[in-house]
Amino acid sequence: MQQPVTAPPVPERVRTLAATAAPTHVSLAGTALPAMPARGGVDGAGRPVLLVLPGDPLHEVRDEPVVTVDLTATRSLGGLELSRGLLKVQGWAQAVPAAEARETAVAIAERCPDEALFDALERADGPRLLRVDVGQVIYLTGPESGVLDAEEYLDADPDPLMSEAERMLHHVNSTHRGQLETALRSLLAAPVSEAWLWELDRFGATVRSGIDNPTLVRLPWPTPITDAGSLERALRCLLCHH
Repeated sequence: MQQPVTAPPVPERVRTLAATAAPTHVSLAGTALPAMPARGGVDGAGRPVLLVLPGDPLHEVRDEPVVTVDLTATRSLGGLELSRGLLKVQGWAQAVPAAEARETAVAIAERCPDEALFDALERADGPRLLRVDVGQVIYLTGPESGVLDAEEYLDADPDPLMSEAERMLHHVNSTHRGQLETALRSLLAAPVSEAWLWELDRFGATVRSGIDNPTLVRLPWPTPITDAGSLERALRCLLCHH
């Protein structure tokens, strides 16, 4: 009997995290400057986009400096923002072409709203939009870590059900945690103090027991799911049949 695939391929997993992540810091290679706080987001191709304000060391740069951008993906559980993963994207900072600036700003604003994004479009002396031409991506996601080269990272796509999965995950954590705890108790020998849906994707679900020193339980679907309706049915079965 063929065993189910338990988790997304690493490049897909990393691209999915990047799509929900926000830049937190940027380091400029070849300088003694410490890592600086970063603003911006990630575009549809997975490239970090930096919103660089006047006075920032990167604002006046006109060549393509080598940078490392830290992207952090988080999950809000019980009022706490907990890290799902850290990505360090290394590459070359380039000005977003003028013809792509508005589309880029709108895309970034959907996940990381910032009024200064539109100052970058309307003011010649205002903020700049710089995106990173990816060289490699270092990923740290719980116990897993590694490096993806640019081709591995950029050729992958995020989970095609990501938006629907995030919506369902938030719904379960908001209204069905009692059912989730009952399901998890049927699977674990250890006591379950509280349960949260931690990850949800086309290959399965990850349930988290506890906030501090959590136990993570991966529950794969029998076969990868291809549409939102099937994902909702699989999640309902998880909640009701254990």
